[in-house]
Amino acid sequence: MARRLSLIPFLNLPESQPVLDVRSPGEFALGHIPGAVSFPLFSDEERAEVGTLYKQVGKDEALLKGLDFVGPKMSGFIRSALALSPEKKVRIHCWRGGMRSGSMAWLLESAGFEVSLLEGGYKAFRREVLDNSPLPRQLCILGGFTGSRKTEILQEIGRMGKHILDLEALACHKGSSFGNLGQPPQPRQEQFENEVFMALLRHPENEVLWLEDESKAIGKLRIPDALHAAMRESRVYFVERSREERLEHIASSYGKETLDELKAGMQRIGKRLGGQALKEALEHLERGEIREAASVSLYYYDKAYGFGLSQRQEEKVIRFDCRGLTDRQVAEKITLMFADRFAD
Repeated sequence: MARRLSLIPFLNLPESQPVLDVRSPGEFALGHIPGAVSFPLFSDEERAEVGTLYKQVGKDEALLKGLDFVGPKMSGFIRSALALSPEKKVRIHCWRGGMRSGSMAWLLESAGFEVSLLEGGYKAFRREVLDNSPLPRQLCILGGFTGSRKTEILQEIGRMGKHILDLEALACHKGSSFGNLGQPPQPRQEQFENEVFMALLRHPENEVLWLEDESKAIGKLRIPDALHAAMRESRVYFVERSREERLEHIASSYGKETLDELKAGMQRIGKRLGGQALKEALEHLERGEIREAASVSLYYYDKAYGFGLSQRQEEKVIRFDCRGLTDRQVAEKITLMFADRFAD
């Protein structure tokens, strides 16, 4: 008989036991447990038909129609599950932990699988995401004006064996009005929250977590309130680079993008730049002068970031002169300072 587990024991089972999400493809697309496999009992159309019968006719007719749909697929479900787990150990959930997950568990158990069911289904997972998202004991925020190579430094900190959370990678966006360029489509808000939750859940509670400084939104996605509030109260390790270094990085990062994409990004901040500055920046882009266009935009970005920095407690902003240093050297300098002076 399938084991019914609460959320944390369910999630803590070995990764070799795949999570099979038996909700419909449409439900899965809206949001799912990170790492789960879409393993739908019904297609979106079948689910809609069964649901309509349940509401309009009754449970018995809906059950029979569901069996009509599932019957021809049963051998295919078993073959697919075997391909995903040759060891015949799987985790299964549906929306509420009811008939769909129970039916799939019965079928796979009859084929010799060891099945663990999520008590309360995906709904229980989302409740935990929204109400009880874990926060590490200590956050360290990597700050710096646009073009300071914060993302690259954060990755170096990770390669040094420190714990990091790359929110921009999870959001598929680099954070500025140009942040979508060269990136895949952003996930839905629900899925972004799920990914952040799982990253925090896997993080050792007593270990320091390094993050890049972010505004409340990354592209169209919002950072969860509790996490962003904690970020705003944490120490900021502020990377100071020369304006020329920053422009060089921006130009090399975005120089490969198309003219239309660059112009669209510039126009998104047009009102904040002002009409004359926007006109000047667009003219630079037309002439292929990426550095010059970036220089115009930095007046806006520096002012905006500087204002946000001014809202923090001054004693929690630790500045580092990083001019001429490699990303690795900056990462070593900052983490050494933390280890020497601010470890609790």
